[in-house]
Amino acid sequence: FIRGEAVAVVLYDPQRDLIGMVEQFRIGALDEPNGPWCYEVVAGMLEEGESPEDVARRELKEEANIEPYALEYICNYLSSPGGCDEKLHLYCGLCDLSEAGGIYGLPEEGEDIRVHVFAANDVFTWLYNGSFNNAAALICLQWLQLNRSRLRATRE
Repeated sequence: FIRGEAVAVVLYDPQRDLIGMVEQFRIGALDEPNGPWCYEVVAGMLEEGESPEDVARRELKEEANIEPYALEYICNYLSSPGGCDEKLHLYCGLCDLSEAGGIYGLPEEGEDIRVHVFAANDVFTWLYNGSFNNAAALICLQWLQLNRSRLRATRE
């Protein structure tokens, strides 16, 4: 199965210690205990001529109406190397989440994306209770948990 490269971005406001997540309907999660509406990080596919950072900025605007003041590269990984070639590039988008929230996405792509903003402590409490059931979100949030103090210190 040929998918190509994708980019995913966790939103973080180090000044207010807030995390932004998007919520989307996912057919693959229809029978999951928490249902098919999944909390995720912003994500999108690389298009020809784009860099991963270009995609991160484009998708943040399309899916969350956010323009980050900085992007920190986290890592890349193969999402399911036994079944497809998809590679994800993960970032942390540093931004102001004080006015964030709402419904976004491109109608022509059938996107119905709700942006939620949570206190970081709440998100880290929910990290392993099944609230986040996809690898990109879990990896981004674990990285953020490990780097949170550094990111907050550089904003003070």
